[in-house]
Amino acid sequence: MKNETLRTELNNLERKVKLLLSDYAQLKDDFDKCRTENQHLKAQIEDQNTRISSFQNQTKISKIVESMVVGENDSEELKDVIDGYIKEINKCIAHLGEA
Repeated sequence: MKNETLRTELNNLERKVKLLLSDYAQLKDDFDKCRTENQHLKAQIEDQNTRISSFQNQTKISKIVESMVVGENDSEELKDVIDGYIKEINKCIAHLGEA
């Protein structure tokens, strides 16, 4: 009788261990899915932050351009300055090409 009781208890323990292992495997799988989703969401947030920063820079540039008052004389002067910058940039590119 004692043997039967021990076997019954052992079978019950084995069944409980199997249930615990099954629960553990399911929780581990859920955890891995959550970790993957978390990484994906972090990447999305980083991408959105980059986009927001870009939009903020565009807005700042637009405000600067809008605040500039350019008359006819200033327009010609600004064109000359920009042309000078372009010439300098082309010189730099040429020097880099030689290296």
